[in-house]
Amino acid sequence: MAEQKSLRERLGLLIKVAEMYYLEGKNQDEIAQVVGVTRSMVSRMLTEARARGIVEIRIHRPLEFDHTIETLLQEEFGLENVCVVDLGGVNDDHLLKYLGVAGSTLLEEYLKSESILGAAWGSSVSAVVDQVEKQQSMPIKIVQLVGALGATMNEYNGHSIVQRLVQKVGGEGYYLNAPFICPTPETAHSLKETPGVKEAIEMGQKCTLALLGVGSTLPQYSSFYLAGYVPVEELDDLRQIGAVGDVCGLHFDIHGNEICGQFCERLVTIRKEHLQAIPVRIGVAGGLGKVDAILGALRGGYINVLATDNITARKILEEQKVYPINNRKKEK
Repeated sequence: MAEQKSLRERLGLLIKVAEMYYLEGKNQDEIAQVVGVTRSMVSRMLTEARARGIVEIRIHRPLEFDHTIETLLQEEFGLENVCVVDLGGVNDDHLLKYLGVAGSTLLEEYLKSESILGAAWGSSVSAVVDQVEKQQSMPIKIVQLVGALGATMNEYNGHSIVQRLVQKVGGEGYYLNAPFICPTPETAHSLKETPGVKEAIEMGQKCTLALLGVGSTLPQYSSFYLAGYVPVEELDDLRQIGAVGDVCGLHFDIHGNEICGQFCERLVTIRKEHLQAIPVRIGVAGGLGKVDAILGALRGGYINVLATDNITARKILEEQKVYPINNRKKEK
């Protein structure tokens, strides 16, 4: 009992010292006089208070944008719009959140009354939805552009993305009630012809803007692989034929050329020509592991609006010079 009382008294003293220092603005000399200890003891008490979790220090860094790199990207790739967040030394743990802020900034700029928004899937798209401000219901339609991937990583799933967007901005949701990846091309073709799925696919062709992620064929950056839906051997096969990334499961090489093997034929997703017909195609992606994929998506015209970070953006501009586009005409 005596030990418990002693501990309570110690904790009470640490709280008192922490409040005087952090809330009342007293310096360590002033606190030492009040408590009746030396200044060095006050310093040790403040350290102990942090170690015990009595004091938590959080730094909220204002988000900044790199307008110089935005202009360079826009001019280099003929983009409609670009938003580049300056990470300022922030580690990768915060990258998704920052990409979400950048993507939501662009989405809210383009989302208007009567818009038909097509939504893809993945961690970056989910991060954008997290950052979208809840607002008064808008008369819009929100369409799932890719099939479902089951219960795993549910918040990244196309169905969940549409559902969460409807909860935040209102409107009517159109769901693609079919698996994203089918066992055979024949199964995928058959599902696309069923009435409910066909209706969602046709609505996807009417989209005025799209919210898209950019996937990688590198296993450690592939949402397909991380979600457990594509084995590493299948990603290896895609890389062997030149694929560096995908948008909505539509794979391409670093020059933006379409790579469509049997994997592509097994997907329930929007067709490339219908995706590229959408006037505003917002791609949200970042991290050095995604550089080749983003470069291919830009060159191939899969996206024409980009949200990324400044480190990734600089690397994209560097690789644009290292890997010339082989006289391929840029698509907007």
